[in-house]
Amino acid sequence: MGKESDWKKFNSMIVQVRESYLAEQNKKLAELLKGTTRTETERFWDTFKRIKEVSYILSDCLDDNSRSRMEIQIRRMLIVGMLSSEDLQCFSEELRAKLE
Repeated sequence: MGKESDWKKFNSMIVQVRESYLAEQNKKLAELLKGTTRTETERFWDTFKRIKEVSYILSDCLDDNSRSRMEIQIRRMLIVGMLSSEDLQCFSEELRAKLE
C-alpha cells in the first residue's frame, strides 16, 4: 500500500488527468468524423468503436480508486498514455522506484 501523501496527490490529480486525456481523445474522434476517405456510415461506426475503446480505458484506469489499487492504476495510466513519467515527479521516490 502506498504512502498517504502519494494517495492524496493521486486522488487530487484524477479529474485533471481524465480531462486532459479526454481532450486528446475528443480531438482524435473529431478527426475520425471529418475524414473524407470513408463513407458517413463508416465514419460513424469507426467513431463509435473508438468511443467504446476509450470508455473501457477510462473505466479500467479510473474506476474503483483505492489506496491499495493506486500503483496498478498508475501503471495502467502510464501504459495508455494518460500519464507520463514527468507526471510521476510529484510522488515519493519510493513509489516512483516501484513504477520504474
